Amino acid sequence: MRWATAAAFLAAIVFAYTHLTHVNPTTVALTLLLYILLLAAGWGFRYAVVASFASALCFNFFFLPPIGALTISDSQNWIALFAFLATALIGSNLSDRIKTEAAASNRRRRELELLYDFGQRLLSTEGATDLRKAIPQNIVAAFRTQGAALYLSAGDRVYRFDTARMAVDPERMRGAVHAGVSYKTAGPETALLPLAVGVRPVGSILVEGNLPSQETLEAMSSLIAIAIESASAVEKLARADAAHESERLRSALLDSVTHDLRTPLTSIKASVTSMLTQGALTEEQRMELLTVIDEESDRLNHLIAQATEMARLDAREVALDPAAYTVQQCVERALEEGQAALAGRAVEVRLADTLPRVWIDLDLIVKVLGHLLENASKYSPADSPIFISGVVEGGELALSVADRGAGIDAMEQEMIFDKFYRGQSQRYRVQGTGMGLAISKAIMEAHGGSIRVTSQPGHGSVFTIGLPLAR
Repeated sequence: MRWATAAAFLAAIVFAYTHLTHVNPTTVALTLLLYILLLAAGWGFRYAVVASFASALCFNFFFLPPIGALTISDSQNWIALFAFLATALIGSNLSDRIKTEAAASNRRRRELELLYDFGQRLLSTEGATDLRKAIPQNIVAAFRTQGAALYLSAGDRVYRFDTARMAVDPERMRGAVHAGVSYKTAGPETALLPLAVGVRPVGSILVEGNLPSQETLEAMSSLIAIAIESASAVEKLARADAAHESERLRSALLDSVTHDLRTPLTSIKASVTSMLTQGALTEEQRMELLTVIDEESDRLNHLIAQATEMARLDAREVALDPAAYTVQQCVERALEEGQAALAGRAVEVRLADTLPRVWIDLDLIVKVLGHLLENASKYSPADSPIFISGVVEGGELALSVADRGAGIDAMEQEMIFDKFYRGQSQRYRVQGTGMGLAISKAIMEAHGGSIRVTSQPGHGSVFTIGLPLAR
């Protein structure tokens, strides 16, 4: 069809210039040259070559004297004819090369876009296991191939996509781990590529149908190998961090149990033993021992209650019952319930009457304020006041509890909110479990709020909780 069209166009040019209008040979040569260049740009070099020779023959027969014969009387016309033919061939070759290179450039650009899309798909997959399962599907989705399969040496496992249409030979994929790129064109075209990180092989990839270029396939295999290695490294790091955190919590729990549980148990045991072995105890001595037993039992019960509450908060088993309250209600109730912990300490409350209501679970927020007031009382001189203030900032009500204690070192200000962590300088001087601030943090996170500390050693600390405003 194309040959017939090309011949028809050539015949139309010759007919127009021989029967409809008469022009000089130069005009004819330029028109034929334009026709040849258009053929080269549109249909390729082979059409242009045939058209060049056919145009040269027509130019000689119809437009160079003697007209109507394939001979040339003037030697200059021979030069003109060969110049025309050479120009047509060179021009059509250049035009075809430009077209070919433009097509190759567009193909490379398109494959780069596909590689980018494939890379984004790899990055959006979380977890090493999910990534391995998603790689064959992502290859098919990004490169529009018919099927894909992934083999990994670690675990000796094959992950595949579109199993019904694609035959996968695990032995062949194992053999490709240490081999180079191989292609098969019988039936659907396939490519089998090794996956390697540096010089270390990790597996192989099989792609079937609608294959991209070899360069793109090799870039794709490199991306897959890097993504698998990166995901595996992240997974190992996460496991190492989890193991380290578990070991840290185990050590902290062991330290807390050996110190905080043993101390009240030792006191209770000593008091009971004294009452059993010493028969001639005065009523005052008996009451003193019973008071010790009662206080240490309360302390032990408090420790167990805190551990149970921390476990419930970690498991997200606490359901909030929020409502609108004034911050004055929270502070008044916390001061009332914390009288024993404050032991008569002076507390200065600086809260404006214009402060908006907050949307909170009152019982839990009172518990947070109780922990903060108890800590302020423990870690500051008995004759120094505790300050409570509030201000609206950043769309929440910031309620602060400040003391004039020893302060917290900058290195420890983030760690004090971890479970069982207690300050290095205070852990053996002041009794505690290291769970109060961790419980407070979990409660504030459940409210969608925050808790933070600002401290300067030697000048005291300010603990601030951010309470959500009522709508």
